[in-house]
Amino acid sequence: MTLSFFDQFMSPMYFGIPLMALALTLPWILYPTPSTRWLNNRLVTLQGWFLSGFTQQLLLPLNPGGHKWAALFTSLMIFLITLNMLGLLPYTFTPTTQLSLNMGLAVPLWLATIIIGMRNQPTIALGHLLPEGTPTPLIPVLIIIETISLFIRPLALGVRLTANLTAGHLLIQLIATAAFVLLPMMPTVAILTAAVLFLLTLLEVAVAMIQAYVFVLLLSLYLQENV
Repeated sequence: MTLSFFDQFMSPMYFGIPLMALALTLPWILYPTPSTRWLNNRLVTLQGWFLSGFTQQLLLPLNPGGHKWAALFTSLMIFLITLNMLGLLPYTFTPTTQLSLNMGLAVPLWLATIIIGMRNQPTIALGHLLPEGTPTPLIPVLIIIETISLFIRPLALGVRLTANLTAGHLLIQLIATAAFVLLPMMPTVAILTAAVLFLLTLLEVAVAMIQAYVFVLLLSLYLQENV
């Protein structure tokens, strides 16, 4: 029983072919494409309003040079939100519970912000490794600590997203199993457990959206340091 709880995190296979690519492609099919008409339907209008508001809030603290990343950040957040939300449906697979996928998203984007900073303003980019006014004996130690913290950033991005979604899925499955087992023996307790499960599911919906937003927000903060 304990091992079966983790079966939901295994990458699905069909005739020996991994279906990860299909799971990553599906979210883009679900969104309506804007038309060339002056008046769109309500769904496209709501989608455009949401994307415009999110982009405005995300790029508010960035310099004009960082506004080139608007399409990338917005697409990434919509992509992560869709993957996280689809993973809450029964009999589905959540690709963002795989650390390899999250690291594959975090490392290249983090590295791109570092390369931009080193190319455009190398003095300021390297200056982040040594805070101003540091005592001379502490300079080597602080440079080592800041360098380690710099390289831990992509790992923190990937692990945060993976850990939050994995913990939520495991908790939902544990409570659902408890409600199913308690139903024939203690119906009242099973109903209360089901109510807790419903509230936890609402919480996981919020977590799925918040974690996608936090992932993109931290990337925008890393970009702000180097633009």
